[in-house]
Amino acid sequence: MKINLEILKNAVAGSAAAFRCVTDYQPAGGVGDKVFPPTYDGGKYATEERIDPETGEVKQCVLLDSVQSQANRMELALLDDQRAGRVELPLLIARFDDPILDKKFTVTSLEAPHRIADALFRDSLLDGIIFRKSDKGRLLDTADIRNATELFGLCPTALVFGLWDSTGPRGGLGCKFQRAIVSEIVGYGVVPGKKTSSRLDPAQIMLDAGPLYPRGVAVTDAPDWTLEDGADKTEKSKPKKLGKDGKPSEANHGNIVPSISDGGFTITKARQTTTLSLAVLRRLRFPPNGAADSSHETNLAARSTLAALGLAAGSLARLDTDLRSRCQLFAEQEPIWELLDHPGETPQQYKLGPDDALNLLQAAIVEAKAIGLPWEGEIELTPAPDLVELVRRSQELASAQGTD
Repeated sequence: MKINLEILKNAVAGSAAAFRCVTDYQPAGGVGDKVFPPTYDGGKYATEERIDPETGEVKQCVLLDSVQSQANRMELALLDDQRAGRVELPLLIARFDDPILDKKFTVTSLEAPHRIADALFRDSLLDGIIFRKSDKGRLLDTADIRNATELFGLCPTALVFGLWDSTGPRGGLGCKFQRAIVSEIVGYGVVPGKKTSSRLDPAQIMLDAGPLYPRGVAVTDAPDWTLEDGADKTEKSKPKKLGKDGKPSEANHGNIVPSISDGGFTITKARQTTTLSLAVLRRLRFPPNGAADSSHETNLAARSTLAALGLAAGSLARLDTDLRSRCQLFAEQEPIWELLDHPGETPQQYKLGPDDALNLLQAAIVEAKAIGLPWEGEIELTPAPDLVELVRRSQELASAQGTD
């Protein structure tokens, strides 16, 4: 069966706990090909033991994509379809296009780490007023699970992916909304591997051709290093060599001796588990126009729209499983969503392809708007001059340090 709006509304209105989608993958290179998980502090992989749900055996596992990373991928998938005109979502946009900036860019509420509560929006202007002090921005001062109407209309994804207004005037006491959708990808039965590195310099620059010294004064017609001993004329002591010991490799010249180190894993399978909690969505209330209470009809329309938004995000993100360099996965089966409703019974299963998910979302949006729920379009913010200057200085420093 396919999920339509009637099925979705019945699930939201009833007692069902959640929609769940579990998909198994193999590396794009085939069974036994190596994958490279993300690294964390100190270059470590997130490994742990888990029980294989198919065999019941305890297996060594590694995290291939975290809950936070999955949320980012789902939001970016929604943003791609928004830009392609396939869905209409409320969206905050801060455009950093001031002429003083070397690098122009935009940030949307589907990209900012704290979504609508991000500091980049907090320090931007809406019609000449600091966003958090504007009529729309002040909603964050009063929004909570019993009064989520305005947030629904301005940034519904915050109600699906979670929000904590920790950068606002109340700090850690700012409004909080629990994640309704959680997803992660885990590799099972992992075996640690090795990685190698080396480089052959086409110019065949030798180690003894140095040492190299930093150039004392930056010029436009020569590298930032020199071979001359007196490179830095301001130093009275022995000239300081480039980097640690002045080797040509300090300036990325010369060969790199082949080396071997720990890196990557082979896996028996990768499993992506996505859960959309209907219980979380049922806690939300949507009173109209600042009223003290909300109606069942309004609550159902808003909650169903948020559920459709989560299902669309989870379905769209499954189109791109190229997680990072040397970690592309390919699904072993078509994604199936299960409705966890009656304990002890086999869950009802549904198909929901990307196009079907977008159609479901659009139908839910139309009904929500018809019932009087707010649903903004794109709202453009102008970064405050001080914020623009802060970004300009940061870009200048990054350029001088050779970072991006």
